[in-house]
Amino acid sequence: MSISKNLRWIALCAVLAVSYTADQTNSAETSAGKQYYVSMQGDDTNDGSASRPLRTISAAGRLAQPGDVITVREGVYRERITPPRGGTSDQTRITYRAEPGEKVAIKGSEVIKGWQKVKHDTWKVTISNDFFGDFNPYNDLIHGDWFNGRGRKHHTGAVYLNGHWLTEAAKLDDLHQPTGDRPLWFGQVDEDNTTIHAQFKGVDPNEAGVEINVRRTVFYPEKPGTNYITVRGFTLEHAATPWAPPTAEQIGLIGTHWSKGWIIENNTIRYSICTGVALGKHGDEFDNTSANTAEGYVKTIERALARGWSKDNIGHHVVRSNHISHCEQSGIVGSMGAVFCTVTGNTIHDINIRGLFGGAEMAGIKFHGAIDTLISRNHIHRCGGLGGIWLDWMAQGTRVTGNLLHDNAPQDLFVEVNHGPFLVDNNLFLSPRFLRDWSQGGAYVHNLAMGNVEIRPQGRRTPFHKPHSTEVAGLHNIPGGDDRFYNNIFIGHQGLLSAYDRFGDSVHAEGNVFLMGAKPSKQEAHPLEQPQFNPRVELVEKPDGMHLRIALDESWARQKRPLVTTELLGKAKIPNAPFERPDGSPYRIDTDYFGNKRNAASPFPGPFEPAEGDKEVLKVWPVAPSQ
Repeated sequence: MSISKNLRWIALCAVLAVSYTADQTNSAETSAGKQYYVSMQGDDTNDGSASRPLRTISAAGRLAQPGDVITVREGVYRERITPPRGGTSDQTRITYRAEPGEKVAIKGSEVIKGWQKVKHDTWKVTISNDFFGDFNPYNDLIHGDWFNGRGRKHHTGAVYLNGHWLTEAAKLDDLHQPTGDRPLWFGQVDEDNTTIHAQFKGVDPNEAGVEINVRRTVFYPEKPGTNYITVRGFTLEHAATPWAPPTAEQIGLIGTHWSKGWIIENNTIRYSICTGVALGKHGDEFDNTSANTAEGYVKTIERALARGWSKDNIGHHVVRSNHISHCEQSGIVGSMGAVFCTVTGNTIHDINIRGLFGGAEMAGIKFHGAIDTLISRNHIHRCGGLGGIWLDWMAQGTRVTGNLLHDNAPQDLFVEVNHGPFLVDNNLFLSPRFLRDWSQGGAYVHNLAMGNVEIRPQGRRTPFHKPHSTEVAGLHNIPGGDDRFYNNIFIGHQGLLSAYDRFGDSVHAEGNVFLMGAKPSKQEAHPLEQPQFNPRVELVEKPDGMHLRIALDESWARQKRPLVTTELLGKAKIPNAPFERPDGSPYRIDTDYFGNKRNAASPFPGPFEPAEGDKEVLKVWPVAPSQ
């Protein structure tokens, strides 16, 4: 096959237009409620007016009623916000917001002075246990279902120098050595005091900004059902969060606690010992008892249904335009509480990057039961554990679209024991492994995939649901297959779709392009293979964002491809359910990564529909409004 000249372009960057159900696009708060103000110069005996502000956000939260707005002025607030109530509807939500244009930080840490030098760069400080009250992170071990401490103890405490955390040592002797690339700390707690040793290379910690964790979380309600809260514009950091498995109460640096209708937007969320944002499960007497029991998570689901897990009561959260980083378990986690949600426009990176401990639930985004949830236009990179996005159990009606993923290990996307239908379209998967497929009933459409695919059937019997509902329709194992691959570009790695051939004729494939050794499935009638063509893909970071250099072949447009629709995708086999939007309307994948219209008669393969003329590179993050 002859190769014509390469087509290059500069994309007009448009916001990916994804129409979605009204109940997933929460409106802004009403302005009819009362306004409360918080200031570092305020006093909690004040009335909270603009001229007489309160001193703490918690005091404002105690006063706020449905429809009210709390505005926090510039400063660093060291407190845990435990909202005693939420709103009663999307129109009468309670809003916590930073004053526009001002820097407002809420921290779970406190500044510590009184350090004494020990040896080399090692210093120590002794703190009365009374300082910590009823929660001491330096005596609080990380533990729980599926947690792996890798042969040592880990605590929820941390030590920070100028905002960045040090690494917990396995033993005190480790701090008697010269400081390495990772400065260390170690804590000891006796009946009266807590002693912390820490390495500060070339720094006097009494003159520098040294902080330690003292609070388990930063923004989290005590009771479930605290609905319709907006949190906007803050820096939220430094939390001694516990391990958050799918079988226990999931507490994040910020979390919704088994509620409905939160909006978490435009925040910086960072330095959580375990999880940044938790959309997940309630707690009960069965917490952390199910990892090694037969059907443990199935029983957890049954208990959740008994506690109101339904479209009426749980989920419908919006997590958008946040910068989430430096969490050692997950950036965003949710067991069943992430149903009917929208997660969009977030930057998520440096998750489980230190690798101190292991276990399940470790990824940039990790959801169980993401029913009718949209994951769109996120930039996810440098995530360890199980990689970028991990959809585990009950991904039904889920859509993953328009995301940029790269430098994740071991893969960008892991789908585990799901029966579908779920849709993965218009994404850039640039890590060494594109997909770990332990599921079925998935549709992969118009993606660019640089990595390989791992496929593994599963004998576990896991739930499928009635469409657009949490109601369980049955249990089934994962024999493998029943997937769809339309109009993707696959680059490199021997195998790829050919690995599906061992599952018989259950894979549907058409319109895909295979480059540099990528192999199609024998079930694709007319694959386009160009083993010698090198698209020279390079992701370049510039001051204004991420730019993708890629060479595409204009001759690919000559091969006719189908426009992907609900009708073309058919039904996922096990649930016998169509690939459709949460409101039951059909899909029509007629726009590209940037929201540009596709050629409906024969769309171009991959995430980009080329414009006319020779152009250079694509700015793929952030995606700017169309010009």
